[in-house]
Amino acid sequence: MILRIDHISLAVASQKDYKKAVEFFTKILGAIPQTAAEDPKLKYFWKIFALGDLSRFEIVKPTGDGSFLDNFIKKRKNGIHHMTLQTSDIKKMKEFLDDNKIPYFGYNDYGDSWKELFIHPKDAFGVLIQIGEFEADDWLSEPNKMPKGMKWSFSEKDGKYNLTFAHPGGGKMKLNLNWDEITKIISDLEKLVKNT
Repeated sequence: MILRIDHISLAVASQKDYKKAVEFFTKILGAIPQTAAEDPKLKYFWKIFALGDLSRFEIVKPTGDGSFLDNFIKKRKNGIHHMTLQTSDIKKMKEFLDDNKIPYFGYNDYGDSWKELFIHPKDAFGVLIQIGEFEADDWLSEPNKMPKGMKWSFSEKDGKYNLTFAHPGGGKMKLNLNWDEITKIISDLEKLVKNT
C-alpha cells in the first residue's frame, strides 16, 4: 500500500536559517532545487530538492505569525518536521488504518494533484507521517524527469554510454555503461525476443 518514502521535510525557523539550509544542501551536498510554493492559509513556504537520481527532501519555513509550524519551531527551532510516504490509493490507506485502529487526522483531497492524511508523532514513534496519493513527477522540475510517455533513453558522449530510465517513484535513474555492457544488454534483449 505504501509505494515509497517520497521525501523528508526539514523545518527552519527563519528566512536566515532557510538561506543557510538551502546553501548547505545545494552547495555542499549537491541538491538540485525543484518545485516550490507558498500556502497562505497555513502560512508557510515549501521547496522540494532532489539529491542524486531518486532521493528528495523538502525545506519548509513559516511565512508569518500563526503558521502551522509555530509549535514545532518553538520547541526545536530547526529540525526534521515530517516524513512523506506515497500511496497508490489514499481511500484504501484510510480503511487500512481504520481496520488497524491507527488514528489519523488532516485528511485533505485536492483532486487529482494531491490527497493526504497525517499520523501524529505520538502514534508513529515520534515521527509526524504524511501519507499522500499523488504523481511524484508533478513535483519535479523538467530536467529531473523523463519526457511524458518515455520510459528509457540511451545517450553517448565522449565514448561514455548512458541508459536512463523513468523511475516509477518519479524522476529518472541513470546507468553509466561501457561498450561490453551495452553489447550484453542487446544480447539479452535479443534472447528475450527470440524466446517470446
